[in-house]
Amino acid sequence: MDDTIEVLLTIPFEEDLVDKLRQISPRLNINLVRARQANEIPEEAWTVAEVLYTSTLLPEPEQAPNLRWIQFHWAGVDHALEAPILSRPGLVATNLSGAAATQVAEYVLAMLLALSRHLPEVFAHQKRADWPKDRWERFTPQELRHSTVGIVGYGSIGRQVARLLQPSGATLLAAKRDAMHPQDAGYVPDDQGDPEGDLVHRLYPGKALRAMLKECDFVVITLPKTAETLNLLSTKELAAMKPGASLIDVSRGGILDHEALLAALKEKKLAGAALDVFPEEPLPADSPLWKMPNVIITPHVSGATAHYDERAVKLFSGNLIRYLSGLPLYNLIDLERGY
Repeated sequence: MDDTIEVLLTIPFEEDLVDKLRQISPRLNINLVRARQANEIPEEAWTVAEVLYTSTLLPEPEQAPNLRWIQFHWAGVDHALEAPILSRPGLVATNLSGAAATQVAEYVLAMLLALSRHLPEVFAHQKRADWPKDRWERFTPQELRHSTVGIVGYGSIGRQVARLLQPSGATLLAAKRDAMHPQDAGYVPDDQGDPEGDLVHRLYPGKALRAMLKECDFVVITLPKTAETLNLLSTKELAAMKPGASLIDVSRGGILDHEALLAALKEKKLAGAALDVFPEEPLPADSPLWKMPNVIITPHVSGATAHYDERAVKLFSGNLIRYLSGLPLYNLIDLERGY
């Protein structure tokens, strides 16, 4: 009896990474097809595939009769949730939550320090070769040690943010959809994150988000994009924030209401913001955000790293081993929740 498992990869991994997957088990037949469009993948490859590793390329249900599991290359899968193949009974899909946590958390730490130290304004003075006479008052920092940092969404990224901030002495708060279960049920890389959920001083349920925001000097948004999280932080939520607080967004465009954000920044309700994601990407050249002196804009690069594929293959390898053993997979996607 042939118990070979056909695995189709559509991501152009380096050959040494593909070899690592092949070494997991002789039962795995790894088929790498480098393609930019789904129609570039041979029909035979779709037909035999039992496991698919992909970014955005998905078959129609009739093209892949043997497909049982889809592993996505990213943590965010809002782009694929409406694909008909995902609704097939018996098929499971998993995301790559955890693979990007390290680099995104480091980005958040960099932005926290940049905003707390007024670096946008410092750099503006540098460009003018200006040594301000009131520099002590103008650039007095909001030290992390005496700050409260609120994390909106306590998944793999939020937990790694907490891990990096914990030694700073900051008071850490987090809002989570299900605050009654603080443990991390997904993939947790070695020596990272907050597996037990005990690094934060208080964990708030989603319905108590505004209560948490009132306490925070810095707010970090790390939520997935779902129907429930669209415009989750809007006028009322920003109004609830402590006057002079700052905000960092590494979630998905559309979770933070940018009209409300612009109003809060213009009225100086917020001290500043660091934004890596936007409702429209690229951010239009005529957006007022580009010229705001207290805003840091980066072009959706918080997850960039030279090590992403290596970390992706490590997570996928763990899931393949679990698949071969009949164990539950890491990072199962719940279509009703949207992540």
